[in-house]
Amino acid sequence: MTALSRRRVLSGMAAVPLVSIGATRGRAAEFVWKYATGQDPTHPVNLRAAEAIARIREATGGRVEISLFPANQLGSDTDLISQVRNGSVEILNISASVLATLVPSCGMLNTGFAFPDYDHVWKAMDGAFGDLVRAQIAKSGLFVTEKIWNNGFRQISSSTRKIDSPDSIKGFKIRVPVAPMLTSLFQSLGASPTPINFNEVYSALQTKIVEGQENALPLIYTTKLYEVQTSISMTDHVWDGFWVVGNRRAFAGMPADLRDIVVNEINKSAIEQRQDVVKLSDSLRGDLRAKGITFVDVDRAAFRDTLRKSGFYKNWQAKFGDELWNKLQDVVGPL
Repeated sequence: MTALSRRRVLSGMAAVPLVSIGATRGRAAEFVWKYATGQDPTHPVNLRAAEAIARIREATGGRVEISLFPANQLGSDTDLISQVRNGSVEILNISASVLATLVPSCGMLNTGFAFPDYDHVWKAMDGAFGDLVRAQIAKSGLFVTEKIWNNGFRQISSSTRKIDSPDSIKGFKIRVPVAPMLTSLFQSLGASPTPINFNEVYSALQTKIVEGQENALPLIYTTKLYEVQTSISMTDHVWDGFWVVGNRRAFAGMPADLRDIVVNEINKSAIEQRQDVVKLSDSLRGDLRAKGITFVDVDRAAFRDTLRKSGFYKNWQAKFGDELWNKLQDVVGPL
């Protein structure tokens, strides 16, 4: 399958069907599932999920019919975790930073300034470190696919000040996900983080409850946060991924051949989506400048030194344990 064109990524809501096309004519689907995400329909997460759903329907001869519900249509991120656990949603694409509220080890992906680039990200996530995190997700009672999706490197946006150094972020009122690691990171830098579910972020920025937020550029663009922000600091402070998790009973109740098709097609779309986000992030700086956004480059080493001096890394190593921490350091080096 050819890569998504940039135009298609940004083409609009019509690119993603909110309800899947019907199963093969004359044959009712045996498995009718919901697939929920928190991202705008134009985000690569949903474009690639829609492609996986179409391939699953075709490969199973219509026996598996999945409907896609983007943009928190079925509830907030934290609501959706509860829904996939109780089975009212069968498949959920959820940020690791949010899933950490249920599976604390997922928060390690968001260790501040740990990953210098994507080579290190995929080496960790597709290797021994990722295997350990997936095992912890499985222990929580959820089904989890092998390949994590790309949420991108997160950047800090602001409507009041340009963030270019550790000093400039002190006292900064910033929205963070309901995620302990990210709250801790910004507290350690001297900011004032406020956990808010993503479906409430735009209004929180618009009404000045917070001055800024932090997310990857594709999410900032597709949800039009540039309308309520003036600058973006290219901090790359954490990398975040989307885990695709499922209701364990639903997956266990599906014949192995159908389950393999579902999992394999979702994993295939994950690999394709990873590159979509990289390419889109590279191109969006120009588009965001055209929307009035000023970009600020920062010295990442200065932020990392501040975190180290605050005891941030030592504190989280103690919480996560040496086994998981050392598996991350095997890839990224000492923190």
